Amino acid sequence: MIIFHDARCLEYSTPGHPEGPARIARTAPLLKDRHPDWEWRKPEAATAAAVLRAHSSDHLARIKNAARDFDADTPAYPNIYEHALRSAGAAIEAAHAALRGERAFSLMRPPGHHATRDQAMGFCYFNNIAIAALDVIENAAHRVAIWDFDAHHGNGSEAIVAHNSRIAFASIHQFPAYPGTGAKSFANINNYPVAPFTPRDEYVDTARRALENLMAFKPDLILVSAGFDAYTRDPLVQMTLEQEDFAAFGKSLRKIGVPTAAILEGGYSDELPELIDSFLSSWSK
Repeated sequence: MIIFHDARCLEYSTPGHPEGPARIARTAPLLKDRHPDWEWRKPEAATAAAVLRAHSSDHLARIKNAARDFDADTPAYPNIYEHALRSAGAAIEAAHAALRGERAFSLMRPPGHHATRDQAMGFCYFNNIAIAALDVIENAAHRVAIWDFDAHHGNGSEAIVAHNSRIAFASIHQFPAYPGTGAKSFANINNYPVAPFTPRDEYVDTARRALENLMAFKPDLILVSAGFDAYTRDPLVQMTLEQEDFAAFGKSLRKIGVPTAAILEGGYSDELPELIDSFLSSWSK
């Protein structure tokens, strides 16, 4: 397993904000301690050209010159442009590592799957997974599938890749919940809305079915928006998954036989490091 990580992603925060540096700061040492054989790589920042495949030039300028918060959830942190470029760069490098036959995970922040072409929102500034998908179909792969099991709908990813015949997107998410999208499927977009408090076995079965449907697309690469907020004790949604369910997601990836990279999205419980470890450990066996 290769972990793409840059400790500079811990350098910004707002007191009380759920997407804080502790999410990463507590996870990295746990993984290093338990898996001394895993390789850690410091990613390069994404280029503006790579980001512009997913976002408008006006959006890049707004992130670079942010003078006020983008919304109540998405502050204009100092140097957020550089932080977001590094997170996007990690996703790109993880995708290319997967195509070389390596299992790769981006342990970075900020997350990305809510960011649309022109809007930062939901803790997200650049859409890391969409940037990575568009980079690899430009340079290294013909078809890419995105499996998003974050408990919030990946509205930004959907908006960016919709109607792209070389990308298939599937999102399993609580509905209704933030951001209020993802009720319907269309074209290359497959949404799997799940009601609050749905029994965990139903959520896991839905996620597995979504992955199986993506396999019918015959992708050269699967990119995973790995959010851990469907955990039963996550403070932001009302889902019911337990730690072993994220291990089941990792096991599903291990079985598919397609190059795969995963990018951290949400997950705001105190148990996040254990959830990530269960997912990665099961996937890497």
